[in-house]
Amino acid sequence: MEGGESSRLPAPVVVTGGSGFVGSHLVDALVAHGRNVLVLDNLITGRARNLDAAIATGRAELIHADVGGAAGFPTRADGLFHLASPASPPAYQKHPVETLWANAAGTRNVLECARRSDCRVVLASTSEVYGDPEVHPQTESYWGHVNPTGVRSCYDEGKRFAEAISMAYRRAYGLDVRIARIFNTYGPRMDPNDGRVVSNFMTQALEGRPLTVYGTGAQTRSFCYVADLVRGLRRLMDVDSVPDGGPVNLGNPTETTVLELAKVVAELAHVPLKVEHRAEPEDDPQRRCPDIRRAQEWLGWRPEVALRDGLSATLEGFRAEVGRPIVA
Repeated sequence: MEGGESSRLPAPVVVTGGSGFVGSHLVDALVAHGRNVLVLDNLITGRARNLDAAIATGRAELIHADVGGAAGFPTRADGLFHLASPASPPAYQKHPVETLWANAAGTRNVLECARRSDCRVVLASTSEVYGDPEVHPQTESYWGHVNPTGVRSCYDEGKRFAEAISMAYRRAYGLDVRIARIFNTYGPRMDPNDGRVVSNFMTQALEGRPLTVYGTGAQTRSFCYVADLVRGLRRLMDVDSVPDGGPVNLGNPTETTVLELAKVVAELAHVPLKVEHRAEPEDDPQRRCPDIRRAQEWLGWRPEVALRDGLSATLEGFRAEVGRPIVA
């Protein structure tokens, strides 16, 4: 559907960026729990086919619209999840202006819709607001170490602005905004070409190519399976209150080096581990790990899916995309 308000779904839950990797899994979960969902997405990085199953239920609808414009937002909403933004480094570096616009004008439009509807907002922020952190693990009280003019700044600073305007609306208008700082997430429906480490490794392993490791591979990430993240986002929306709106880290507190990840992916794909080292990208963080005490105490949430199990399920999804069978 192009622009305008849906006539079939009164007071839906709105998910911006809902055709993307995380957004589409969130839409599926909401629909499975009986909610009507309206997705706003301009599809510059999302894929409409990710929503086929949800739309087939009759409970979800996709409006092809830019969240930075006024068109597409309903008169009333029964909660808003704001996920609209390119999220992988290649994507947001290809679309830097669109990334900033989604997090600036787009966030303002989401907040105004929430004011009209008197409903809650969950803002999908990111661990990138911590930059290349000097505090470890990262707590929500840490202000971050971000290069404001570097190649990643369109995303890092865009999300920092989104958090700032959300808190301004909370203080000025009493709007019930909750901020999620999302750490590295993986799972089925990741774009094989999005340039993130899990996508790269899986695509390369299935195609029989060496796994590209930037730098030494000793840098760490904390990988959270998408079903765990979606459960956290829904919990953040549903709890009665969140002190000061958060922010709340949502991620896996178990650190994994890039080389350790490469080894597990190669084992699961039943291919020899072959690594090709390349220079590290600019401003690439060396360590990334969330402190999730707030999520545990405020939401009763922590990740449950073990890395190997999540990677195995993810690899099945990549096999369908890439086309090479996994040898049993």
